[in-house]
Amino acid sequence: MHTIQLSIYVLMLLVGLALIFDFMNGFHDAANAIATVVSTGVLKPQTAVAMSALFNFVAIFTVGLHVAATVGKGTVDPNIVDHYVVFGALVGAIIWNVITWYYGIPSSSSHALIGGLVGAAVAKSGTGALKGDGLLKTVEFIVISPLMGFVLGSIVMLIVSWVFVKTPPRKVDTWFRRLQLFSAAAYSLGHGGNDAQKTIGIIWMLLIAAGITAQTASAPPIWVVVSCYTAMSLGTLFGGWRIVKTMGQKITKLKPVGGFCAEAGGAATLFIATAMGAPVSTTHTITGAIVGVGSAQRASAVRWGVAGTIVWAWVFTIPASAFMAAIAWWVGKHVL
Repeated sequence: MHTIQLSIYVLMLLVGLALIFDFMNGFHDAANAIATVVSTGVLKPQTAVAMSALFNFVAIFTVGLHVAATVGKGTVDPNIVDHYVVFGALVGAIIWNVITWYYGIPSSSSHALIGGLVGAAVAKSGTGALKGDGLLKTVEFIVISPLMGFVLGSIVMLIVSWVFVKTPPRKVDTWFRRLQLFSAAAYSLGHGGNDAQKTIGIIWMLLIAAGITAQTASAPPIWVVVSCYTAMSLGTLFGGWRIVKTMGQKITKLKPVGGFCAEAGGAATLFIATAMGAPVSTTHTITGAIVGVGSAQRASAVRWGVAGTIVWAWVFTIPASAFMAAIAWWVGKHVL
């Protein structure tokens, strides 16, 4: 692999941009982890955000770095990666995140980053720069993760409904208010474990391109891992309140038992995907789980128009962020 010549200032700028994206990832996706527990009234928003941020960081001790390897080495050809490609990818993803946050659209930060990487790489070297296996895994899970969330969320809801069919509603509500604390923590753990690794992969790719880290290294430097988990946790701590309402109330009205089932189904999906090294969208996953819980009660409980709007945002995320990243790559060629 050709080593690029990179000044320490440009390297610091790009690492800083990556950590800003990671902060925004936590800020943007905080809603995914806390929307259900807030909308059911189990926790106050500030408490829920603090808990989610804590478990985002704790994930560093519980999962491997399979997703980081997919993003860092399995998405685009490492030989074409330089500081312009990384700059374009990060700026494109950040711009798309800001747009979707402003309009309260729960799009995927993960796929914005993948789209940004694809757009910048294609702008530089054409489609031959893309690596099919890693991208195929990402595209497959665009469909698989919400479907898994939907199926697991609805199955858990059906099982719970069957087990507690004769239990007084007030008692069920009391129990699941407590259980939802555990399901929300589990989802935040899965969220941190999968999402923080995408930025780790980008910085790892940059360090390899600059010759700072060996291409044969099995893991990125520990400072990269800790910095990314910290940035994401801080972003979660500040929260993305515009999206909480969409996720927690507009798709379907949730009670504590429904919130527990959605979080449990979503968390299981994230743990499976992370173990497989698939960079999935936590937004897709929890949305699928919430829809599954709502439809398990009755189809009319789901506001399908809102769900449809979210799906359109999913469809546009990768091409939109890729387009913005291609422009950012061109700008970067003239300013860096």
